[in-house]
Amino acid sequence: MICVVSWSGTLENSAFRADVKAMKKLENHMELLDAPIGAEDTDTRLDALVTRHARAGNAGIQLLNLIGGQAENLLDRLPADMRARLGEGTEQALKLAMGAADRSRTLVSEQPGWLTRAVTTAMGAAGGFGGLPSAMAELPVTTTILLRAIQDVAMEHGFDPSETSVQFDCIQVFAAAGPLDQDDGADLAFLGTRVTVTGAAVQSLIAKVAPRLATVLGQKLAAQTVPVLGAAAGAATNYAYTSYYQQMAHVHFGLRRLAVDSGQDHVKLVEEFRKRVAVPVKRA
Repeated sequence: MICVVSWSGTLENSAFRADVKAMKKLENHMELLDAPIGAEDTDTRLDALVTRHARAGNAGIQLLNLIGGQAENLLDRLPADMRARLGEGTEQALKLAMGAADRSRTLVSEQPGWLTRAVTTAMGAAGGFGGLPSAMAELPVTTTILLRAIQDVAMEHGFDPSETSVQFDCIQVFAAAGPLDQDDGADLAFLGTRVTVTGAAVQSLIAKVAPRLATVLGQKLAAQTVPVLGAAAGAATNYAYTSYYQQMAHVHFGLRRLAVDSGQDHVKLVEEFRKRVAVPVKRA
Protein backbone atom coordinates (compact mmCIF):
# COMPACT_ATOMS: atom_id res chain seq x y z
CA MET A 1 0.00 0.00 0.00
CA ILE A 2 2.86 2.34 0.83
CA CYS A 3 4.45 1.74 -2.56
CA VAL A 4 1.19 2.47 -4.33
CA VAL A 5 0.73 5.71 -2.44
CA SER A 6 4.31 6.69 -3.15
CA TRP A 7 3.91 5.96 -6.88
CA SER A 8 0.64 7.93 -7.03
CA GLY A 9 2.29 10.83 -5.29
CA THR A 10 5.14 10.73 -7.79
CA LEU A 11 2.69 10.85 -10.69
CA GLU A 12 0.83 13.77 -9.14
CA ASN A 13 4.08 15.65 -8.48
CA SER A 14 5.24 15.05 -12.07
CA ALA A 15 1.95 16.31 -13.46
CA PHE A 16 2.12 19.34 -11.19
CA ARG A 17 5.67 20.15 -12.28
CA ALA A 18 4.63 19.77 -15.94
CA ASP A 19 1.73 22.18 -15.38
CA VAL A 20 4.02 24.70 -13.70
CA LYS A 21 6.53 24.43 -16.53
CA ALA A 22 3.79 24.95 -19.12
CA MET A 23 2.48 27.98 -17.24
CA LYS A 24 5.95 29.52 -17.09
CA LYS A 25 6.40 29.01 -20.84
CA LEU A 26 3.04 30.68 -21.43
CA GLU A 27 3.98 33.58 -19.17
CA ASN A 28 7.30 34.01 -20.97
CA HIS A 29 5.48 34.00 -24.31
CA MET A 30 3.02 36.63 -23.10
CA GLU A 31 5.88 38.81 -21.91
CA LEU A 32 7.21 38.86 -25.47
CA LEU A 33 4.00 40.46 -26.65
CA ASP A 34 3.83 44.25 -26.30
CA ALA A 35 1.37 45.35 -23.65
CA PRO A 36 -1.30 47.80 -24.87
CA ILE A 37 -0.15 51.40 -24.62
CA GLY A 38 -1.77 53.59 -21.98
CA ALA A 39 -4.28 56.42 -22.29
CA GLU A 40 -1.59 59.12 -22.18
CA ASP A 41 0.38 57.58 -25.06
CA THR A 42 -2.84 57.09 -27.02
CA ASP A 43 -3.71 60.78 -26.58
CA THR A 44 -0.23 61.83 -27.66
CA ARG A 45 -0.40 59.77 -30.83
CA LEU A 46 -3.92 61.02 -31.63
CA ASP A 47 -2.71 64.61 -31.30
CA ALA A 48 0.22 63.84 -33.61
CA LEU A 49 -2.19 62.47 -36.24
CA VAL A 50 -4.35 65.59 -35.92
CA THR A 51 -1.23 67.66 -36.58
CA ARG A 52 -0.47 65.56 -39.67
CA HIS A 53 -3.99 66.14 -40.93
CA ALA A 54 -3.66 69.89 -40.47
CA ARG A 55 -0.29 69.82 -42.24
CA ALA A 56 -1.73 67.91 -45.21
CA GLY A 57 -3.46 70.96 -46.66
CA ASN A 58 -0.59 73.42 -46.22
CA ALA A 59 0.95 72.79 -49.64
CA GLY A 60 -2.52 72.98 -51.21
CA ILE A 61 -3.07 76.50 -49.88
CA GLN A 62 0.37 77.55 -51.10
CA LEU A 63 -0.44 76.12 -54.54
CA LEU A 64 -3.72 78.05 -54.77
CA ASN A 65 -1.85 81.21 -53.83
CA LEU A 66 0.72 80.48 -56.55
CA ILE A 67 -1.75 79.95 -59.37
CA GLY A 68 -4.04 82.71 -58.15
CA GLY A 69 -7.33 80.85 -58.30
CA GLN A 70 -9.98 78.91 -56.43
CA ALA A 71 -10.25 75.13 -56.52
CA GLU A 72 -13.87 75.33 -57.65
CA ASN A 73 -12.91 77.18 -60.84
CA LEU A 74 -9.97 75.05 -61.88
CA LEU A 75 -11.95 72.40 -63.78
CA ASP A 76 -13.43 75.12 -65.98
CA ARG A 77 -9.94 75.64 -67.42
CA LEU A 78 -9.93 72.15 -68.96
CA PRO A 79 -11.43 71.46 -72.41
CA ALA A 80 -14.92 69.97 -72.23
CA ASP A 81 -13.91 66.72 -73.95
CA MET A 82 -11.11 66.21 -71.43
CA ARG A 83 -13.45 66.78 -68.49
CA ALA A 84 -15.79 64.17 -69.95
CA ARG A 85 -12.99 61.58 -70.15
CA LEU A 86 -11.56 62.18 -66.67
CA GLY A 87 -13.77 59.66 -64.84
CA GLU A 88 -13.09 56.71 -67.10
CA GLY A 89 -9.43 57.60 -67.44
CA THR A 90 -8.96 57.87 -63.68
CA GLU A 91 -10.57 54.50 -63.01
CA GLN A 92 -8.34 52.86 -65.60
CA ALA A 93 -5.29 54.64 -64.20
CA LEU A 94 -6.08 53.34 -60.70
CA LYS A 95 -6.41 49.77 -61.92
CA LEU A 96 -3.11 49.99 -63.78
CA ALA A 97 -1.47 51.70 -60.81
CA MET A 98 -2.41 48.82 -58.49
CA GLY A 99 -0.44 46.33 -60.56
CA ALA A 100 2.42 48.69 -61.39
CA ALA A 101 2.93 49.78 -57.78
CA ASP A 102 3.02 46.16 -56.61
CA ARG A 103 5.46 45.11 -59.33
CA SER A 104 7.76 48.01 -58.50
CA ARG A 105 8.40 46.47 -55.07
CA THR A 106 10.34 43.64 -56.67
CA LEU A 107 12.64 46.20 -58.31
CA VAL A 108 12.79 49.11 -55.86
CA SER A 109 12.61 48.79 -52.08
CA GLU A 110 10.71 51.12 -49.77
CA GLN A 111 11.60 54.75 -50.51
CA PRO A 112 11.80 57.69 -48.08
CA GLY A 113 8.97 60.19 -48.42
CA TRP A 114 11.23 63.07 -49.48
CA LEU A 115 12.55 61.06 -52.43
CA THR A 116 9.05 60.32 -53.71
CA ARG A 117 8.17 64.02 -53.44
CA ALA A 118 11.33 64.90 -55.35
CA VAL A 119 10.52 62.47 -58.17
CA THR A 120 6.92 63.61 -58.59
CA THR A 121 7.96 67.27 -58.38
CA ALA A 122 10.43 66.77 -61.25
CA MET A 123 7.77 64.94 -63.27
CA GLY A 124 5.31 67.74 -62.62
CA ALA A 125 7.81 70.30 -63.84
CA ALA A 126 8.24 68.37 -67.09
CA GLY A 127 4.49 68.00 -67.51
CA GLY A 128 3.85 71.68 -66.81
CA PHE A 129 6.57 72.77 -69.21
CA GLY A 130 5.02 70.77 -72.05
CA GLY A 131 1.51 72.05 -71.42
CA LEU A 132 -1.76 70.12 -71.15
CA PRO A 133 -0.86 67.19 -73.48
CA SER A 134 2.32 66.43 -71.51
CA ALA A 135 0.49 66.77 -68.20
CA MET A 136 -2.22 64.35 -69.36
CA ALA A 137 0.38 61.79 -70.44
CA GLU A 138 2.20 62.13 -67.11
CA LEU A 139 -0.99 61.57 -65.06
CA PRO A 140 -1.07 57.72 -65.01
CA VAL A 141 2.59 57.57 -63.99
CA THR A 142 2.05 60.08 -61.20
CA THR A 143 -0.97 58.10 -60.00
CA THR A 144 1.19 54.99 -59.77
CA ILE A 145 3.91 56.81 -57.83
CA LEU A 146 1.34 58.29 -55.46
CA LEU A 147 -0.12 54.84 -54.80
CA ARG A 148 3.36 53.45 -54.23
CA ALA A 149 4.00 56.28 -51.74
CA ILE A 150 0.81 55.35 -49.88
CA GLN A 151 1.92 51.72 -49.80
CA ASP A 152 5.29 52.77 -48.36
CA VAL A 153 3.48 54.57 -45.54
CA ALA A 154 1.44 51.42 -44.89
CA MET A 155 4.69 49.47 -44.55
CA GLU A 156 6.08 52.12 -42.22
CA HIS A 157 3.15 51.42 -39.89
CA GLY A 158 3.70 47.67 -40.05
CA PHE A 159 1.15 46.65 -42.70
CA ASP A 160 1.87 44.44 -45.73
CA PRO A 161 0.85 46.09 -49.05
CA SER A 162 0.59 42.66 -50.69
CA GLU A 163 -2.41 41.80 -48.51
CA THR A 164 -5.78 42.47 -50.11
CA SER A 165 -7.09 44.29 -47.04
CA VAL A 166 -4.12 46.70 -47.09
CA GLN A 167 -4.56 47.27 -50.84
CA PHE A 168 -8.16 48.19 -50.05
CA ASP A 169 -6.98 50.68 -47.43
CA CYS A 170 -4.46 52.21 -49.86
CA ILE A 171 -7.22 52.90 -52.39
CA GLN A 172 -9.36 54.34 -49.59
CA VAL A 173 -6.74 57.02 -49.01
CA PHE A 174 -7.42 58.23 -52.55
CA ALA A 175 -11.01 58.88 -51.43
CA ALA A 176 -9.78 61.82 -49.35
CA ALA A 177 -10.96 65.20 -50.60
CA GLY A 178 -7.63 66.30 -52.09
CA PRO A 179 -5.17 69.04 -51.20
CA LEU A 180 -7.21 71.87 -52.73
CA ASP A 181 -10.36 71.13 -50.72
CA GLN A 182 -10.26 72.81 -47.33
CA ASP A 183 -13.41 71.07 -46.02
CA ASP A 184 -12.19 68.92 -43.11
CA GLY A 185 -15.43 66.92 -43.14
CA ALA A 186 -14.87 65.84 -46.73
CA ASP A 187 -11.22 65.18 -45.91
CA LEU A 188 -12.21 62.58 -43.31
CA ALA A 189 -14.96 60.81 -45.21
CA PHE A 190 -12.54 58.05 -46.23
CA LEU A 191 -11.91 57.02 -42.61
CA GLY A 192 -14.54 54.29 -42.68
CA THR A 193 -14.82 51.04 -40.77
CA ARG A 194 -13.11 47.94 -42.07
CA VAL A 195 -15.29 45.58 -44.11
CA THR A 196 -14.75 42.05 -45.36
CA VAL A 197 -12.27 42.64 -48.14
CA THR A 198 -11.90 40.56 -51.30
CA GLY A 199 -10.36 41.22 -54.68
CA ALA A 200 -13.83 42.07 -56.00
CA ALA A 201 -14.30 44.53 -53.15
CA VAL A 202 -11.09 46.30 -54.11
CA GLN A 203 -12.27 46.64 -57.72
CA SER A 204 -15.63 47.91 -56.51
CA LEU A 205 -13.91 50.47 -54.31
CA ILE A 206 -11.83 51.67 -57.27
CA ALA A 207 -15.05 52.27 -59.21
CA LYS A 208 -16.47 54.28 -56.29
CA VAL A 209 -13.30 56.27 -55.63
CA ALA A 210 -12.63 57.11 -59.29
CA PRO A 211 -15.27 59.87 -59.70
CA ARG A 212 -14.01 61.78 -56.65
CA LEU A 213 -10.39 61.26 -57.62
CA ALA A 214 -11.19 62.33 -61.19
CA THR A 215 -12.30 65.72 -59.87
CA VAL A 216 -9.17 66.00 -57.73
CA LEU A 217 -6.85 65.00 -60.58
CA GLY A 218 -8.75 67.28 -62.97
CA GLN A 219 -7.94 70.17 -60.65
CA LYS A 220 -4.35 68.96 -60.66
CA LEU A 221 -4.20 69.01 -64.48
CA ALA A 222 -5.64 72.50 -64.63
CA ALA A 223 -3.36 73.81 -61.90
CA GLN A 224 -0.13 72.50 -63.41
CA THR A 225 -0.83 73.91 -66.85
CA VAL A 226 -1.28 77.57 -65.94
CA PRO A 227 0.29 79.15 -69.06
CA VAL A 228 2.18 81.91 -67.29
CA LEU A 229 3.83 79.60 -64.77
CA GLY A 230 4.45 76.46 -66.82
CA ALA A 231 7.03 74.18 -65.19
CA ALA A 232 6.84 75.99 -61.81
CA ALA A 233 3.10 75.29 -61.56
CA GLY A 234 3.66 71.66 -62.56
CA ALA A 235 6.36 71.14 -59.94
CA ALA A 236 4.36 72.87 -57.19
CA THR A 237 1.23 70.89 -58.06
CA ASN A 238 2.90 67.48 -57.88
CA TYR A 239 4.68 68.43 -54.67
CA ALA A 240 1.37 69.49 -53.09
CA TYR A 241 -0.43 66.32 -54.15
CA THR A 242 2.35 63.96 -53.07
CA SER A 243 2.70 65.65 -49.67
CA TYR A 244 -1.05 65.57 -49.16
CA TYR A 245 -1.56 61.88 -49.88
CA GLN A 246 1.48 60.89 -47.83
CA GLN A 247 0.14 62.80 -44.82
CA MET A 248 -3.38 61.38 -45.24
CA ALA A 249 -1.90 57.88 -45.52
CA HIS A 250 -0.13 58.46 -42.21
CA VAL A 251 -3.49 59.46 -40.70
CA HIS A 252 -5.26 56.42 -42.10
CA PHE A 253 -2.69 53.78 -41.22
CA GLY A 254 -1.66 55.59 -38.05
CA LEU A 255 -5.20 55.17 -36.71
CA ARG A 256 -5.21 51.49 -37.68
CA ARG A 257 -1.87 50.93 -35.93
CA LEU A 258 -3.07 52.86 -32.88
CA ALA A 259 -6.09 50.56 -32.63
CA VAL A 260 -3.73 47.57 -32.57
CA ASP A 261 -1.23 49.09 -30.13
CA SER A 262 -3.82 50.45 -27.70
CA GLY A 263 -6.25 47.54 -27.86
CA GLN A 264 -9.05 50.04 -28.49
CA ASP A 265 -11.84 49.79 -31.03
CA HIS A 266 -10.86 51.42 -34.33
CA VAL A 267 -14.29 53.02 -34.77
CA LYS A 268 -14.05 54.74 -31.38
CA LEU A 269 -10.56 56.01 -32.17
CA VAL A 270 -11.79 57.46 -35.47
CA GLU A 271 -14.67 59.19 -33.63
CA GLU A 272 -12.23 60.70 -31.13
CA PHE A 273 -9.94 61.76 -33.96
CA ARG A 274 -12.85 63.48 -35.74
CA LYS A 275 -13.72 65.37 -32.56
CA ARG A 276 -10.18 66.68 -32.25
CA VAL A 277 -10.05 67.70 -35.90
CA ALA A 278 -13.40 69.49 -35.49
CA VAL A 279 -11.63 71.97 -33.18
CA PRO A 280 -10.69 74.82 -35.57
CA VAL A 281 -7.15 74.32 -36.86
CA LYS A 282 -5.47 77.00 -38.94
CA ARG A 283 -3.48 75.64 -41.83
CA ALA A 284 -0.49 77.89 -42.26
